[in-house]
Amino acid sequence: MTEAHKESMSFLEGVDRMVDRATLAAGLDPNTACIIKVGSAVIQVKFPIRVRSGVEVFTGWWAIHSTHRLPAKGGLRFAPHVNQDETEALSALMSYKCALADIPFGGAKGGLMIDPAKYTVDELRNITRAFAMELASRGFLNPATNVPAPDMGTSSREMAWIADAYKSLFPEDMNQDACVTGKPVNRGGIPGRAEATGKGIQFALQEFFRHPEELVKSGLVDGLSGQRVIVQGLGNVGYHAAKFLSEEDKVKVIAIIERDGALLNEEGLNVHDVRQHLAESGGVRGFAAAEYKEDGNAVLNMECDILIPAALESQINANNAMQIQAKLIVEGANGAVTYEADEILRRRGIVMLPDVWVNAGGVTVSYFEWTRNLSHMRFGRLQRRFDELRGSTYATAIEEMTGKGMPGKLRTDIVRGASELDLVRSGLDDTMRMAFADIRDTMKRNPQIKDYRTAAFVIAIKKLAQSYYDLGLAESGE
Repeated sequence: MTEAHKESMSFLEGVDRMVDRATLAAGLDPNTACIIKVGSAVIQVKFPIRVRSGVEVFTGWWAIHSTHRLPAKGGLRFAPHVNQDETEALSALMSYKCALADIPFGGAKGGLMIDPAKYTVDELRNITRAFAMELASRGFLNPATNVPAPDMGTSSREMAWIADAYKSLFPEDMNQDACVTGKPVNRGGIPGRAEATGKGIQFALQEFFRHPEELVKSGLVDGLSGQRVIVQGLGNVGYHAAKFLSEEDKVKVIAIIERDGALLNEEGLNVHDVRQHLAESGGVRGFAAAEYKEDGNAVLNMECDILIPAALESQINANNAMQIQAKLIVEGANGAVTYEADEILRRRGIVMLPDVWVNAGGVTVSYFEWTRNLSHMRFGRLQRRFDELRGSTYATAIEEMTGKGMPGKLRTDIVRGASELDLVRSGLDDTMRMAFADIRDTMKRNPQIKDYRTAAFVIAIKKLAQSYYDLGLAESGE
């Protein structure tokens, strides 16, 4: 798996160029576009922590792109390559993503420059809590204003530590659980959050394949089942996307690319087994049921139906965009396709489902968790048993009218009330479907827009612009 590629423009500049392209397509006032692009705030903190080797000073950032809605929401990344430009770029993408998905959050992002693998659990806990304290004491961690979530290098474990640190500072805050999302379920989390981004990718692909006229653009035929898929990155996002797609939609995951190389099997890889091997050995080398290739870059360029880059940003860049042979690119990672690569791929006619839509599943379910924390009640608690009673009444009525008993499984399906996980997945599916409906509608009303990314950005910047018009911060020109 390649490291982030150095192009002629930075990550943030690339995101801004995508906004510029959408601004022209939307006919938006350039002054309003400038207001939309500029970030609201960014803080850098440095703090010392004693570890085994002595005292180390850690550097972290929290960037807020937009506060047109509050709280500002974004993932918190722990990685050695974290920097301010990346953090600001990702916060901007989060603003556009939330706007597209109709989630009432502003965009934010956090990062800590650290390699988590080099520290013990106790050291990581101390480092994470200290970082949380730095943010909270400056007003950059709060249920009403700034709410982090898991990202690369973090998980529900780190979110639990952050929430506990916040509670120690603000024990009187009755909404303290809502200061972060992605928490363990028994610590105020919500079922389905860990898998949400990967599940959202599955829902996005399912929706795309419901529209034959869209498939024609990519040269794909028939249904999702049997499509040959390459996945780059088997972290939380890539693993869940590959697992759900292979097990439920019967796609063939013919290749998985990781840091130490790639695995190939034209008959389809067992994603669960690969993940287990990766966890045990630290890499994909040595997995018995596949061919191993040391050069993961070459596998990224292999012919396939669907390519899902779900690792770092800038993996598809100006250097390799001409070699990509996938019919459809599904951008599972934020910024996986650079602006320059996007221009090349669009000219080549390769269809891309953009990150701003495809990986909105994480923030969508974070929104559900946040609202659940504020309501202090799990979803479905008031109506589940009522729905079961009503379903039982329907089933009994049908049996009495027909004089026949229902098969056991059918009756169970009719009677069963929705669990909280059912409701979460239903809401996620609806969000992904409605966002794609908006994208398609935008392209139909604006024939000059030929690609999904530009359409998605047009929707997002128009929504942000309307917020600024309503607040009197920009002139609508009407």
